[in-house]
Amino acid sequence: MSVSSVPPDTEFAPGRALILGRFAPYRIVALGHAISGRLARAYRGENLTIPEWRVLAVVAQADALAARDVVGKTPMDKMTVSRAVASLEGKGVIIRLQSESDRRVNMLSLSKSGRALFDRVAVLALKFEDELLAGLSTDERAAFDQVLVKLEARVQTVGDE
Repeated sequence: MSVSSVPPDTEFAPGRALILGRFAPYRIVALGHAISGRLARAYRGENLTIPEWRVLAVVAQADALAARDVVGKTPMDKMTVSRAVASLEGKGVIIRLQSESDRRVNMLSLSKSGRALFDRVAVLALKFEDELLAGLSTDERAAFDQVLVKLEARVQTVGDE
């Protein structure tokens, strides 16, 4: 039975209260939001928003990428990605070309200045990650990574019953 199909009068978790500050899904989202905001402070001098940085980082991982694929590789909706792409294109950071194999598809790639921008911000992002994780031992970092991998896999199936 999925959580969404539980009748309202069902006591789903006897003896257990939902306390938002201890609720794992909420804590993960709140932590992610806090991390994104703090990371954005690291690259604010580059005139990038959080969605623009995410798009830039995804496009930097490929020679050319369909705009629709950026949505699938980020936790952003189609409209947010579209606005970020348009802004980056306006700044001369991203180049949009029509796909040779499918004229309905726009392919995105970084301009020379876009690659330079990504390279500068990537250094800042990696430094931020190092600082964030500095409080964890090597074993804790490995365990943390394993937990993330398990949660990323599990979220694809949880609630399907």
